[in-house]
Amino acid sequence: MSNRRAVVGVMGAGEGASAEAVALAEELGECISARGWVLLTGGRPAGVMAAASRGAARVEGHLVVGVLPDEGNGDERQSTADLDLALFTGMGKARNVINVLSADVVVICGGGGPGTASEAAHALNGGRPLILLAVPPLWREFFCSLGEGVESVSDVQECCRLIEARLTEA
Repeated sequence: MSNRRAVVGVMGAGEGASAEAVALAEELGECISARGWVLLTGGRPAGVMAAASRGAARVEGHLVVGVLPDEGNGDERQSTADLDLALFTGMGKARNVINVLSADVVVICGGGGPGTASEAAHALNGGRPLILLAVPPLWREFFCSLGEGVESVSDVQECCRLIEARLTEA
């Protein structure tokens, strides 16, 4: 890998995120920033996206990027306040491809809905390492059955060790 900072994408539910997923995402965001990696999320002010961004922002030298579905139009309520860089795509859910292909490693935190599932599928299609953090058993069974490069963990420290290992392999 070149001198550029590694980019870790954290994906998961927005408004429907569980309290457990939100807590894990916040811890994960902090861990990502503490290791000097760039955090990339969907950028919205809800659920896993907001929590990971909030955690990352607590670390000095953090860089938090949000790839947003809307056009922006100057409405700051469309993005979480903890972003350093908001990329407004105007692409709706099609922006999920940008999220995944811009990340060196993708983490699905706590599962989610169809949008999160599409990000996991795009990660597999795009050859990105995919780590499932505390996802429901059905998610784990399904995505692990689709191919190599999928790993499942239940805690943030193990997740960060796996991210580091995948980045070292790149």
